[in-house]
Parts: sequence; structure tokens; C-alpha cells
Amino acid sequence: MSDTFDAGAVGEAWRRACDRLHAMGVAAMADPFPAGPAAALENLEHVVDQAVVWLGWETLHADPSRPFFHRHNDLVSQWGGPNADNVYRHARIDPARRYRVRGRMHSCDEFLLAVRAGFMHRPVWGTKFQLTASEHGIGPGDEFDLLFGPEDQAAHDPEMHPLPETTVMISVREYYYHWQAEEPALFTIECLDPDPPVPVTPERFAERLDESLNEVEESLSYWNQYLLDNRADRQPNSFSANTVKVGKGLSNARYEFCFWDLEPDQTLIIEASVPDARYWAVQLYMMGTFELVDPYGAVTSRNQVQTTVSPDGRVRFTVGATDTGVANHLDTTGRREGLCTFRWFWPTSDAEPGIVASVVPTAEVWSHLPADTPRVDPEQRAEELAGRQAHLRWRFRA
Repeated sequence: MSDTFDAGAVGEAWRRACDRLHAMGVAAMADPFPAGPAAALENLEHVVDQAVVWLGWETLHADPSRPFFHRHNDLVSQWGGPNADNVYRHARIDPARRYRVRGRMHSCDEFLLAVRAGFMHRPVWGTKFQLTASEHGIGPGDEFDLLFGPEDQAAHDPEMHPLPETTVMISVREYYYHWQAEEPALFTIECLDPDPPVPVTPERFAERLDESLNEVEESLSYWNQYLLDNRADRQPNSFSANTVKVGKGLSNARYEFCFWDLEPDQTLIIEASVPDARYWAVQLYMMGTFELVDPYGAVTSRNQVQTTVSPDGRVRFTVGATDTGVANHLDTTGRREGLCTFRWFWPTSDAEPGIVASVVPTAEVWSHLPADTPRVDPEQRAEELAGRQAHLRWRFRA
């Protein structure tokens, strides 16, 4: 290898990558990204996030013969509006090979495993095959052993799940409903048709580096524009009547969006029917980066287990910078604007939850709610937050 090593070419590839990363940082502090000193710093931090994610994925997890799960969307690095109730793992695959995915659920309530052609911000993406833990009788505490392989082999092996052509990864979304301070799920992946170890060539390293920066650029621009486009189609502080449905294999996902724009003394009240779905949640996101609003330092999301239903059978939330005492309060952490999503997955009917929202003075919140709306005191809220933090420390442990 030393006879063919071109230090100049490798150095040029590295310089090009560093120059591109610098340019992305400069661009992230300008239009069309959110403006202002605080936003500029958040945008730069997000550039670092994306560099960590995609350099790791494209450069270090590029060999489908020796796959390992790469965790995205944790408390440190996020992209693409992550679900606060999920852990995301991705492993590189070759659809011509066989793979075994094994592990143990521990405190995980559900997982969705998807065989995918690419990430949503890329030119080629989509889910080609998927399965859930519950569909296979796998529940909390259970072990699992799943086999995947080429479509022609899977057609003759009832134990093998298919890897359609053009797929490049196996992705796992772990679902945690109860947020318990207990051991999270364990996943391993093994390629059953490995190649002998092959040293990385300078050319291949340069290709992987370039593709890493392509991913960073595309992620930054795609998700910022996604938020801008969706906000332009909607009135502020109001849920659209048009449910967002994601195609390309994600037909069981439903979303409704509300872009809040609140003065410091205002609160958004959200009211809805309980969705007819196996899973549903309300979550807050930042503009520009599409990251979760501080999931560790504040209560910024609630799922069907964490939400208190009112005596009349409806659910009511307050969204704002001041804790209203409403049991289902979501904390904007003082952000003037952002995105509130109401999502429901695996619906059991076509019924819509009929989400409505209204802005009221924070001091008058309780006059706009039924008298029997569930409430909590500051001590109960502090206890709730401490419990959530304990869970997150376990979920995202090393």
C-alpha cells in the first residue's frame, strides 16, 4: 500500500472536506437559516451535530460486510425532527448478503425495524420492508433473533426477512412509552457472508469523505427548507386541517403541525380527541435545525402514557414559557417560535383527532379550560422532570 499511497491526493481530499465544512458553518449563520445571535450559535452547533453524524455514517460505517449499529438522534446529535420517544440505530447492509439481528428488549416497549434505500434528506430514500416487535410477539424483556437476506432466498425460507434490491441499511426505532429508569434495548447485527478484511485505499477514503460532506450539506439545507415550506403553508398558532402523511413505506405515520409564535406572556392551548392509534405524542421542535426543544432540561414532549386525559375524555395541553400548572404542559423554554407536532402511528381507524389550538394570556389560562382539567403543583412537576431525566440517562447511556 505504501508504494501506491498518494499523500498529496489524500491531503487534497482532506482540505476539500475542511473547506466545505467551513463554508457550511458560514452559510448556517445567514439567510435562509434563523437569524439572531442565539440562533446563529445553535445553527453552528447543528453543523457540528451533522458532521458527527454523517462522518460517522459515511466514513466509519461504510462497510456492509462488517456492520455495526450507528446511533443517531440521541441527546447530543439530532437530525430530521427526531421522535423524543425513540432511539434510532442504523447499520449498513448489502442486499446480496445475509444478516442476523439479535438482542434483548429490556424496558423497550416496541421497535420498528425498517429496511431502507436511504435517509429522507437524500435524493434516493424510502422504506422497502418493515416489521414491528409486537407483530412478532416480542415485548419488554424478551430476546429476539431475526434473519435477513436476499429476496430470492427469503422467498424459500420462512425464517428469513427480505432485503429488496437498492436497500442500503437496516434501521431500528426503539419506542419507550413509560420512560423508566431501566436498562434500554440491546441490538447487535452480524453479516453472515463477510468479506476478508480489506485495507481502505486512498481513493475509497476520499470518496467516503466527500459523501460524508454531501450528507451534511443535504441534511442542513433539506430540513431547514422543510420547516420553512411547512410554515409558509400554515397560519401561526393553528393546526392544519391537512394531515401530513409520509410516503415511501411509512404509510402508518400521521402528523399535524402547528408553528407557534408566542409573546412571553402568552400560552397556546391545544385540545383534541384521543387518537385511535397504538401510539401518539405531542412534541416541540426548534426552527432551522429541526432538533427537539431541550428534552432533558424541560418537559417538551408527551406520549399516550405521559398524557393525562380529562374527565370528559379529551386531552388538553398548554404550550408556553410559563408553567401553567396544567398536567399536560409543554415548556417552550422561552422560545418565541417553534414547531409543535401531534403525531399518531399505526392508526386503528380513519378518524382524525380534531386538533384545535388557541392563544390566550398566560394569566387567564384556567378561565379558558374546564374546571376539572387535571393540574399539578411545582413539586409534582419537578418530580416528573427528575423521573424523565433518570430515564434519559439510562436510554442514552454509553
